[in-house]
Amino acid sequence: MYWKIKAAIQNAVSLLPSSASYAAYYQIQRHFGSLQHLDPISTLVGGIQTWKLIQKQGHDPLGGVFFEVGTGRVPIIPVAYWLMGAKKTFTVDLNPYLKAELVAEALNYLAENKEKVLSLFGPLINTNRFDELLKFEKNYKFNISDFLDLCSIDYMAPGNAADTNLLDQSIDFHTSYTVFEHIPLNVLKSIIEEGNRIIKNDGLFIHRIDYSDHFSHSDSRISAINFLQYSDTEWKKYANNRYMYMNRLRHDDFIDLFKSTGQSIVYTETSTEQRLKYLLKNGEIDIDERFNSKSTEILEIISAWIITIKNE
Repeated sequence: MYWKIKAAIQNAVSLLPSSASYAAYYQIQRHFGSLQHLDPISTLVGGIQTWKLIQKQGHDPLGGVFFEVGTGRVPIIPVAYWLMGAKKTFTVDLNPYLKAELVAEALNYLAENKEKVLSLFGPLINTNRFDELLKFEKNYKFNISDFLDLCSIDYMAPGNAADTNLLDQSIDFHTSYTVFEHIPLNVLKSIIEEGNRIIKNDGLFIHRIDYSDHFSHSDSRISAINFLQYSDTEWKKYANNRYMYMNRLRHDDFIDLFKSTGQSIVYTETSTEQRLKYLLKNGEIDIDERFNSKSTEILEIISAWIITIKNE
Protein backbone atom coordinates (compact mmCIF):
# COMPACT_ATOMS: atom_id res chain seq x y z
CA MET A 1 0.00 0.00 0.00
CA TYR A 2 1.22 3.48 -0.87
CA TRP A 3 2.49 4.82 2.43
CA LYS A 4 0.67 8.16 2.33
CA ILE A 5 -2.66 6.37 1.86
CA LYS A 6 -1.87 4.16 4.85
CA ALA A 7 -0.96 7.24 6.89
CA ALA A 8 -4.25 8.91 5.96
CA ILE A 9 -6.25 5.84 7.03
CA GLN A 10 -4.41 5.64 10.37
CA ASN A 11 -4.90 9.34 11.02
CA ALA A 12 -8.61 9.09 10.24
CA VAL A 13 -9.17 6.04 12.46
CA SER A 14 -7.24 7.64 15.32
CA LEU A 15 -9.75 10.52 15.41
CA LEU A 16 -12.54 8.17 16.51
CA PRO A 17 -13.36 7.72 20.23
CA SER A 18 -10.83 5.32 21.77
CA SER A 19 -12.97 2.18 21.95
CA ALA A 20 -14.31 2.62 18.42
CA SER A 21 -10.86 3.52 17.13
CA TYR A 22 -9.21 0.40 18.56
CA ALA A 23 -11.99 -1.82 17.21
CA ALA A 24 -11.91 -0.26 13.75
CA TYR A 25 -8.13 -0.42 13.42
CA TYR A 26 -8.08 -4.03 14.57
CA GLN A 27 -10.60 -4.98 11.88
CA ILE A 28 -8.54 -3.15 9.25
CA GLN A 29 -5.39 -5.01 10.32
CA ARG A 30 -7.24 -8.30 10.57
CA HIS A 31 -8.79 -8.16 7.11
CA PHE A 32 -6.28 -6.13 5.11
CA GLY A 33 -3.04 -5.86 7.09
CA SER A 34 -0.43 -7.80 9.01
CA LEU A 35 -2.96 -9.74 11.11
CA GLN A 36 -4.55 -11.58 8.19
CA HIS A 37 -2.21 -14.53 8.63
CA LEU A 38 -0.63 -14.71 12.07
CA ASP A 39 2.87 -16.19 12.15
CA PRO A 40 4.50 -15.96 15.59
CA ILE A 41 7.87 -17.34 14.49
CA SER A 42 9.68 -14.05 13.88
CA THR A 43 8.61 -12.75 17.30
CA LEU A 44 9.65 -16.00 18.98
CA VAL A 45 13.04 -15.45 17.38
CA GLY A 46 13.18 -12.06 19.09
CA GLY A 47 12.65 -13.68 22.47
CA ILE A 48 15.27 -16.33 21.75
CA GLN A 49 17.77 -13.68 20.60
CA THR A 50 17.17 -11.73 23.81
CA TRP A 51 17.80 -14.87 25.88
CA LYS A 52 21.02 -15.68 24.00
CA LEU A 53 22.31 -12.13 24.37
CA ILE A 54 21.75 -12.36 28.12
CA GLN A 55 23.80 -15.55 28.17
CA LYS A 56 26.46 -13.91 26.01
CA GLN A 57 26.91 -11.29 28.74
CA GLY A 58 27.63 -14.03 31.27
CA HIS A 59 24.21 -13.93 32.94
CA ASP A 60 21.90 -16.89 33.48
CA PRO A 61 18.29 -16.07 32.49
CA LEU A 62 16.97 -19.41 33.77
CA GLY A 63 14.53 -18.74 36.61
CA GLY A 64 14.78 -14.99 35.98
CA VAL A 65 12.05 -12.38 36.32
CA PHE A 66 11.55 -10.39 33.10
CA PHE A 67 9.94 -7.05 32.40
CA GLU A 68 8.74 -6.31 28.87
CA VAL A 69 7.79 -2.89 27.53
CA GLY A 70 5.11 -3.19 24.83
CA THR A 71 3.03 -6.37 24.78
CA GLY A 72 1.21 -5.87 21.50
CA ARG A 73 -1.62 -8.09 20.24
CA VAL A 74 -0.11 -11.38 21.43
CA PRO A 75 2.44 -11.86 24.27
CA ILE A 76 4.70 -14.05 22.15
CA ILE A 77 7.98 -12.91 23.67
CA PRO A 78 6.82 -13.63 27.26
CA VAL A 79 5.76 -17.08 26.01
CA ALA A 80 9.25 -17.56 24.58
CA TYR A 81 10.81 -16.54 27.91
CA TRP A 82 8.57 -19.00 29.77
CA LEU A 83 9.34 -21.83 27.36
CA MET A 84 13.04 -21.30 28.02
CA GLY A 85 12.65 -21.28 31.78
CA ALA A 86 11.77 -17.78 32.97
CA LYS A 87 10.13 -17.61 36.37
CA LYS A 88 7.78 -14.74 35.46
CA THR A 89 7.29 -11.93 32.97
CA PHE A 90 5.63 -8.61 33.69
CA THR A 91 4.53 -7.17 30.36
CA VAL A 92 3.11 -3.67 30.13
CA ASP A 93 1.36 -1.83 27.33
CA LEU A 94 -0.06 1.67 27.17
CA ASN A 95 -2.86 0.39 24.94
CA PRO A 96 -4.97 -2.73 25.68
CA TYR A 97 -4.18 -4.40 22.36
CA LEU A 98 -4.20 -8.01 23.59
CA LYS A 99 -6.69 -10.12 21.62
CA ALA A 100 -7.82 -13.55 22.84
CA GLU A 101 -8.63 -14.79 19.34
CA LEU A 102 -5.12 -13.96 18.16
CA VAL A 103 -3.54 -15.66 21.17
CA ALA A 104 -5.60 -18.79 20.47
CA GLU A 105 -4.56 -18.63 16.81
CA ALA A 106 -0.89 -18.29 17.77
CA LEU A 107 -1.11 -21.30 20.10
CA ASN A 108 -2.76 -23.29 17.32
CA TYR A 109 0.14 -22.37 15.04
CA LEU A 110 2.64 -23.63 17.62
CA ALA A 111 0.72 -26.90 17.98
CA GLU A 112 0.51 -27.45 14.24
CA ASN A 113 4.20 -26.62 13.75
CA LYS A 114 5.62 -28.44 16.76
CA GLU A 115 8.79 -29.70 15.06
CA LYS A 116 9.53 -26.27 13.60
CA VAL A 117 9.19 -24.68 17.04
CA LEU A 118 11.37 -27.32 18.70
CA SER A 119 14.03 -26.80 16.05
CA LEU A 120 13.85 -23.02 16.52
CA PHE A 121 14.51 -23.20 20.27
CA GLY A 122 16.90 -26.14 20.14
CA PRO A 123 18.35 -27.07 23.53
CA LEU A 124 16.98 -23.88 25.13
CA ILE A 125 13.40 -25.12 25.27
CA ASN A 126 11.86 -26.63 28.39
CA THR A 127 10.06 -29.56 26.77
CA ASN A 128 7.82 -30.14 29.79
CA ARG A 129 6.52 -26.59 29.54
CA PHE A 130 6.06 -26.90 25.79
CA ASP A 131 4.03 -30.08 26.34
CA GLU A 132 1.91 -28.22 28.93
CA LEU A 133 1.25 -25.47 26.41
CA LEU A 134 0.25 -27.94 23.69
CA LYS A 135 -2.02 -29.78 26.13
CA PHE A 136 -3.63 -26.47 27.09
CA GLU A 137 -4.21 -25.60 23.43
CA LYS A 138 -5.74 -29.00 22.69
CA ASN A 139 -7.88 -29.73 25.73
CA TYR A 140 -9.14 -26.41 27.07
CA LYS A 141 -11.78 -24.02 25.89
CA PHE A 142 -9.52 -21.03 25.49
CA ASN A 143 -9.50 -18.52 28.32
CA ILE A 144 -7.03 -15.66 28.31
CA SER A 145 -6.64 -15.56 32.10
CA ASP A 146 -5.83 -19.29 32.26
CA PHE A 147 -3.31 -18.86 29.46
CA LEU A 148 -1.55 -15.98 31.22
CA ASP A 149 -1.46 -17.96 34.47
CA LEU A 150 -0.02 -21.02 32.73
CA CYS A 151 2.82 -19.02 31.18
CA SER A 152 3.48 -16.93 34.33
CA ILE A 153 2.64 -13.70 32.53
CA ASP A 154 1.41 -10.63 34.39
CA TYR A 155 -0.30 -8.46 31.76
CA MET A 156 -0.49 -4.77 32.70
CA ALA A 157 -2.65 -2.79 30.25
CA PRO A 158 -3.49 -0.05 30.02
CA GLY A 159 -0.30 0.38 31.96
CA ASN A 160 2.62 2.73 32.41
CA ALA A 161 6.16 1.40 32.09
CA ALA A 162 7.34 4.63 33.73
CA ASP A 163 5.24 4.01 36.85
CA THR A 164 4.89 0.27 37.39
CA ASN A 165 4.16 -0.05 41.13
CA LEU A 166 6.61 -2.97 41.17
CA LEU A 167 8.96 -3.40 44.09
CA ASP A 168 12.48 -1.97 44.08
CA GLN A 169 15.06 -4.38 42.62
CA SER A 170 12.42 -6.98 41.73
CA ILE A 171 13.36 -7.49 38.05
CA ASP A 172 16.32 -9.35 36.56
CA PHE A 173 15.94 -8.32 32.91
CA HIS A 174 14.31 -5.22 31.43
CA THR A 175 13.45 -5.83 27.76
CA SER A 176 11.66 -4.60 24.67
CA TYR A 177 11.53 -5.71 21.06
CA THR A 178 10.95 -3.04 18.38
CA VAL A 179 8.99 -0.82 20.75
CA PHE A 180 11.23 2.05 21.87
CA GLU A 181 11.09 3.72 18.45
CA HIS A 182 7.38 4.38 19.07
CA ILE A 183 7.79 6.23 22.38
CA PRO A 184 8.52 9.98 22.82
CA LEU A 185 11.96 10.86 24.19
CA ASN A 186 10.74 12.30 27.49
CA VAL A 187 8.63 9.19 28.15
CA LEU A 188 11.55 6.90 27.26
CA LYS A 189 13.68 8.72 29.82
CA SER A 190 11.05 8.11 32.51
CA ILE A 191 10.71 4.43 31.51
CA ILE A 192 14.45 3.85 31.82
CA GLU A 193 14.62 5.71 35.13
CA GLU A 194 11.80 3.52 36.45
CA GLY A 195 13.71 0.54 35.09
CA ASN A 196 16.72 1.59 37.16
CA ARG A 197 14.49 1.44 40.23
CA ILE A 198 12.88 -1.94 39.64
CA ILE A 199 15.89 -3.81 38.26
CA LYS A 200 18.33 -5.63 40.51
CA ASN A 201 21.80 -4.19 40.91
CA ASP A 202 23.26 -6.88 38.64
CA GLY A 203 20.34 -6.83 36.18
CA LEU A 204 20.49 -6.17 32.45
CA PHE A 205 18.54 -3.94 30.08
CA ILE A 206 18.19 -5.59 26.65
CA HIS A 207 16.40 -3.63 23.96
CA ARG A 208 16.07 -4.07 20.22
CA ILE A 209 15.21 -0.87 18.38
CA ASP A 210 14.00 -0.60 14.80
CA TYR A 211 15.21 2.73 13.41
CA SER A 212 13.61 2.25 9.99
CA ASP A 213 10.69 4.14 8.53
CA HIS A 214 7.95 1.61 9.32
CA PHE A 215 5.98 2.66 6.25
CA SER A 216 8.78 1.08 4.22
CA HIS A 217 7.79 -2.31 5.67
CA SER A 218 4.67 -2.30 3.50
CA ASP A 219 5.70 0.06 0.70
CA SER A 220 8.81 -1.16 -1.13
CA ARG A 221 8.93 2.03 -3.19
CA ILE A 222 10.44 3.97 -0.30
CA SER A 223 13.68 3.40 1.60
CA ALA A 224 14.13 2.61 5.28
CA ILE A 225 15.22 6.22 5.86
CA ASN A 226 12.53 7.89 3.76
CA PHE A 227 11.14 9.71 6.79
CA LEU A 228 14.43 11.51 7.45
CA GLN A 229 13.57 13.89 4.61
CA TYR A 230 10.83 15.54 6.64
CA SER A 231 10.91 18.19 9.32
CA ASP A 232 9.17 17.40 12.59
CA THR A 233 6.25 19.63 11.56
CA GLU A 234 5.85 17.88 8.21
CA TRP A 235 6.21 14.40 9.68
CA LYS A 236 3.49 14.99 12.27
CA LYS A 237 1.02 15.30 9.40
CA TYR A 238 1.66 11.65 8.55
CA ALA A 239 2.53 9.80 11.73
CA ASN A 240 1.55 11.61 14.89
CA ASN A 241 -1.19 9.15 15.87
CA ARG A 242 -1.46 6.22 18.28
CA TYR A 243 -0.94 3.65 15.53
CA MET A 244 2.20 4.86 13.79
CA TYR A 245 4.02 7.33 16.00
CA MET A 246 7.77 7.15 15.41
CA ASN A 247 10.19 9.29 17.38
CA ARG A 248 12.83 9.09 14.59
CA LEU A 249 15.65 8.99 17.15
CA ARG A 250 18.88 7.64 15.68
CA HIS A 251 21.34 5.20 17.20
CA ASP A 252 23.55 7.91 18.69
CA ASP A 253 20.48 9.53 20.27
CA PHE A 254 19.62 6.28 22.04
CA ILE A 255 23.19 5.82 23.25
CA ASP A 256 23.07 9.33 24.71
CA LEU A 257 19.66 8.61 26.25
CA PHE A 258 20.82 5.52 28.11
CA LYS A 259 23.94 7.28 29.37
CA SER A 260 21.93 10.32 30.50
CA THR A 261 19.74 8.09 32.70
CA GLY A 262 22.65 6.72 34.73
CA GLN A 263 23.50 3.68 32.63
CA SER A 264 26.55 2.22 30.95
CA ILE A 265 26.54 0.57 27.53
CA VAL A 266 27.91 -2.98 27.70
CA TYR A 267 27.02 -4.23 24.20
CA THR A 268 25.65 -2.96 20.90
CA GLU A 269 24.94 -4.76 17.65
CA THR A 270 23.79 -2.71 14.65
CA SER A 271 22.37 -3.55 11.23
CA THR A 272 22.66 -1.49 8.06
CA GLU A 273 21.59 -1.64 4.41
CA GLN A 274 24.09 -1.17 1.60
CA ARG A 275 21.41 0.63 -0.41
CA LEU A 276 21.20 3.36 2.20
CA LYS A 277 24.92 4.04 2.10
CA TYR A 278 24.59 4.58 -1.66
CA LEU A 279 21.59 6.91 -1.28
CA LEU A 280 23.33 8.99 1.37
CA LYS A 281 26.74 9.23 -0.27
CA ASN A 282 25.28 10.14 -3.67
CA GLY A 283 22.88 12.73 -2.29
CA GLU A 284 19.83 10.90 -3.62
CA ILE A 285 17.85 11.63 -0.48
CA ASP A 286 17.45 15.14 0.91
CA ILE A 287 17.99 14.80 4.67
CA ASP A 288 16.17 17.30 6.87
CA GLU A 289 18.25 19.69 8.96
CA ARG A 290 17.33 17.79 12.14
CA PHE A 291 19.47 14.91 10.89
CA ASN A 292 21.95 16.38 8.41
CA SER A 293 24.66 16.91 11.02
CA LYS A 294 24.80 13.15 11.65
CA SER A 295 27.32 10.95 9.89
CA THR A 296 26.45 8.52 7.12
CA GLU A 297 27.53 5.73 9.47
CA ILE A 298 24.79 6.74 11.92
CA LEU A 299 22.06 7.45 9.36
CA GLU A 300 22.46 4.10 7.61
CA ILE A 301 21.81 2.10 10.82
CA ILE A 302 18.32 0.61 10.56
CA SER A 303 18.20 -1.46 13.77
CA ALA A 304 20.22 -2.26 16.86
CA TRP A 305 20.44 -4.32 20.00
CA ILE A 306 21.54 -2.24 22.97
CA ILE A 307 22.43 -3.81 26.31
CA THR A 308 23.03 -1.63 29.34
CA ILE A 309 23.49 -1.79 33.09
CA LYS A 310 22.61 0.80 35.68
CA ASN A 311 25.53 2.56 37.29
CA GLU A 312 26.07 1.95 40.98
